[in-house]
Amino acid sequence: MLPGPIDNEQPARLIALGLRRKHVPGRDVAYCELVRRYRQDDVFAAAVDSTAAGLGLVVLGVTEVSGIVLAAQPGSVFEIKMDDYARQAKLRERRDTEKVLHGITHLAVAALCFPRADDLANDQYVGRVKVEDVDLVVRETCRVLDERASRDAANNDPSSDEPELERAWRAYLRRPEVATTKDSRLNSDTTRGMVSRALRWLADCGLLQAVGEEADEVFRATSRYQIHVRELASQAAFRELLALGVVPPLAAGGLAVPNSETN
Repeated sequence: MLPGPIDNEQPARLIALGLRRKHVPGRDVAYCELVRRYRQDDVFAAAVDSTAAGLGLVVLGVTEVSGIVLAAQPGSVFEIKMDDYARQAKLRERRDTEKVLHGITHLAVAALCFPRADDLANDQYVGRVKVEDVDLVVRETCRVLDERASRDAANNDPSSDEPELERAWRAYLRRPEVATTKDSRLNSDTTRGMVSRALRWLADCGLLQAVGEEADEVFRATSRYQIHVRELASQAAFRELLALGVVPPLAAGGLAVPNSETN
């Protein structure tokens, strides 16, 4: 496509389409054309990036599968703060510990969907995750942090200068994995209930897709989520989680059981 004249409407239109969480170019010819123009026309791409920046957004990536993938800059009207997430995900509490636990949960989802650097770099790779897989990794993370805290301190209270991941392990370990309500639904106060809310929230954002029966539901990562996780992978908290060695390797057909001799 040859570069064409730039007006204010087309860059803004592409950004508007990107803000529609589950909308993809494969379902919209006009969206597909704008994506192609962004990828082939440097002047148009610069106009889109500039317009996004003016709105407090940053363009993480643009592909014909994902469309334009945007992230909010700090202070942007589009930024989802933890209190906003608390209202949408219906956290039981809004204390700092509860927020950190949900942060660990989201890190675990990302690490399980893309456990290897090659997976994250491969646009054809499709990560999958289940509630029990995430719960297993978060619980194992908390167990490792428990052991670390026991080695590093004579008492059982984490010190104020410990990293965030190390301050919240007790709260997760205290909660039961699973319990059901009277109508056989997953209890929201269990760890699997917490994980289920996080996965469904990501699905509502167009970052995961629920597949299979509800009783054995699998969540499949979207191209949009892969692009977001590439950005997340550069952050210290994500690297710290991977460094703990609790994310199990993938086996044919699903997650392998972690080897206690290597974790």
